[in-house]
Amino acid sequence: MKEYTWAWLALGHRRDSFHHKVEKVFREIQSENMSAVSSEYILYELITLLFRRENYTECVRFTDTLPAAVKNDELVIEKISEDRFQRSRQLRKRLKDKPDISFTDITSMIIMQDLSIRYILTDDEHFTYTGFNFINIPQLKDKNINLIVQTKDIYF
Repeated sequence: MKEYTWAWLALGHRRDSFHHKVEKVFREIQSENMSAVSSEYILYELITLLFRRENYTECVRFTDTLPAAVKNDELVIEKISEDRFQRSRQLRKRLKDKPDISFTDITSMIIMQDLSIRYILTDDEHFTYTGFNFINIPQLKDKNINLIVQTKDIYF
């Protein structure tokens, strides 16, 4: 199973093979005065997984940058309200033929719909086959990243 927090893990894990590419996307977002959008659920997963994979000092260094990113409007952390939670439950039921999609990913889909975000930085392909017209960025291996940041919002 692929983790939804792929982009965050790559950004926070310097030895990750995609670290520099994801870092480039994040810097381009910053240079365009845009904000990356994520959710509290994604950050819960990120912090747990990062502390399992990276040394303690690197984890602390990276997680300490998150409050500054929020303060500088580089990162928007969306909350999962009761309404979003209930709509996520309904969507989970509708996607009964896609059992591999995590509930965290489903809450992300609801947030993306709420905010009219189409672009997502993830390696989870199921965002592109759920019928919501989401566009998955990490065909990073082959694409020109500069074309991506001309969009309004990117879900990270």
